[in-house]
Amino acid sequence: MRLFLSSYRFGADPAALLRVTGPAGPIAVIANAGDAWPAQARQSAVISEFGPLRALGFEPVEVDLRDHLGAPESLCARLSDFGSVWVRGGNTFVLRAQLARSGGDAVLIELVRSGVLAYAGYSAGACVVTPTLRGVEFSDDPAEVEPTCGIAPQWDGLGLVDFAIVPHAGGSLLDDGGSCRAVEHLTRNGIEFRALTDDEAIVVNTTDGTDTSRC
Repeated sequence: MRLFLSSYRFGADPAALLRVTGPAGPIAVIANAGDAWPAQARQSAVISEFGPLRALGFEPVEVDLRDHLGAPESLCARLSDFGSVWVRGGNTFVLRAQLARSGGDAVLIELVRSGVLAYAGYSAGACVVTPTLRGVEFSDDPAEVEPTCGIAPQWDGLGLVDFAIVPHAGGSLLDDGGSCRAVEHLTRNGIEFRALTDDEAIVVNTTDGTDTSRC
């Protein structure tokens, strides 16, 4: 299993991403954490991901979960065309709901755990692979889920790691105070977590015997 989980994009060391994905090539970009945003803002967010990825040598292609609602087989086939997936930030609860609606949660768990797909994500894209989304509500609004996705918010993550993630810690300009409240909540409830600054990332590579590390 190969994971790159950051607070903001590549953190301070883009080479860490390449150590997870292997040589840069085609990469699927999932931007559904932005589905509650106006269409133009969402499209701008997708485009903003392409430039930095191309600078590292990747060939980014958006894979929109909304094109596969209720069709996990087609999503699995589409993602199997890639060796890596990049999941951008936004609203973690909206992203989680769209994964549930498309069956992308089960698809990603299978493809990532089997080693077929390397998973890289930041902010919401990192938080969604944890066991629980408790604490995320201090930064992301669960109330955006129902009008956007037509279902209730889900509070479980994909469980690819066994700890929660708090992004934008350490005085990030992207933090509105939610990271401190999340840390307090998780600590008070005895939930294991990792708080990341925007320079940090968590790397998991169990295919070569590498333990979980922070860079």
